[in-house]
Amino acid sequence: MPWTRLRSHPSNLIRVMPAKGGAIEEKAPAWGITPVPERLRTLGGLENGMLWSSLGLSLLVLVAGAFLVPALSLPDALLAILVGGVAGNLMLGCAAGIGAEAGVPAMVLLRAPLGRAGSYLPTGLNVVQNLGWTIFEVLVIATAAQALVHGPLWVWKLAAAAAATVLALLGPIGFVREWVKRFALWVVLASLAYLTWWTLHDAHLGELWSQPGTGGLSFWQGVDLMVAMPVSWLPLAADYTRFAQSPRGAFWGSAVGYFIPNVWLYALGAILLLSRGLADAPSVITAIAAGGVGAALALVVLGVDETKEPFANIYSAAVSIQNVLPRVPQRLLILAVASVATAGTFVIDLVNYQSFLYLLGSFFVPLFGVLLAQWLAGERDPFAAPRIRPAQIVAWLAGFCLYQWLAPVGPSSWIRIVDHTHPGQGAIGGSLPSFVLAFVLSLGLTLAGRASARRDRPSVA
Repeated sequence: MPWTRLRSHPSNLIRVMPAKGGAIEEKAPAWGITPVPERLRTLGGLENGMLWSSLGLSLLVLVAGAFLVPALSLPDALLAILVGGVAGNLMLGCAAGIGAEAGVPAMVLLRAPLGRAGSYLPTGLNVVQNLGWTIFEVLVIATAAQALVHGPLWVWKLAAAAAATVLALLGPIGFVREWVKRFALWVVLASLAYLTWWTLHDAHLGELWSQPGTGGLSFWQGVDLMVAMPVSWLPLAADYTRFAQSPRGAFWGSAVGYFIPNVWLYALGAILLLSRGLADAPSVITAIAAGGVGAALALVVLGVDETKEPFANIYSAAVSIQNVLPRVPQRLLILAVASVATAGTFVIDLVNYQSFLYLLGSFFVPLFGVLLAQWLAGERDPFAAPRIRPAQIVAWLAGFCLYQWLAPVGPSSWIRIVDHTHPGQGAIGGSLPSFVLAFVLSLGLTLAGRASARRDRPSVA
């Protein structure tokens, strides 16, 4: 089977160390782009669920939920959260399952549908988005720390970036077993349970429920904003689930594991903004910091645990670069990515965060439609792929264009151009239609090409 082929490469070196009871345990925290062998696929379904639940328990998710209101009413916001959560996490589960079956990083997977050189475009986009997410996460952590402890913001930026870099060097397996299972998940769950009580105990939900939305955001734009969070992990999922024991465990672990905290924190962020009468979404963090000793302690725990988010993005950016530069040591790339992201925290703020989420979705939702279509069509071997597959790139870009037509996002000059053609602000959203178009077009072009090849094949007398 082609997935089992290995290539000699420094990143494939395995560190062998004695385990308890004298057995030999193999660890490969810096495994490169070749398929992970069965003996190193050790993350079970529960561990995958814990990994993705941990990644979903994020301050940034809490802030994202606050963007939905007061533009949407609370009932509409909660329905948008549910619809977007189901759709986005089903996609995430499928991406995770594919990664577990293939055993290779996400950007290497894209060689099969787009070709080796064709995969370089999404690789570049993924590196940029991971740098962006790292910068945003470090800013959120630093802002929370400053709100609690005060002091220079730059000190907290450097501390957060350093902690994330250490976790990235630890690798996915070490991160789950040394950080998540032993400490982080349980303490964070306890902190969020208290924070949920603190938000709801005097929120007057009946009054909030009856308040109409102020407008400026349609229901389907709210769905897009919700979908954007799990979708932002689509080009990263396989980087972690390639170490999973089975595709089924990876699917359910990621889909359910991420869905629960995703829906929970989006809803909590929306209710918190409404109940506290806050002016904007980023002020949610300041409100928690000023909410008493219990809320402040919960924020401390979340701030410390938040370092796992930039960890994931630093690690995946480094692994993505290896799709283009496979012989560069992964640890060196981790340090380089972390350095660039740290510098970025001093020149970027959270003002354009909502547009950033939409822009990511417009690229990666249709891209996953192409990947899923080609996987189902049997195009699964990234190392046997041609240099480029133009038809599949066209299918991807067609989905991107449909997304932008239905829900234009990006620089203001681009939006002004597209605004003249799209069918109404947020008419049906961009995420689900763009996924369907890219999937159908990709599969249709493949089947048509195979039918044409059979017709052109010389008959045997």
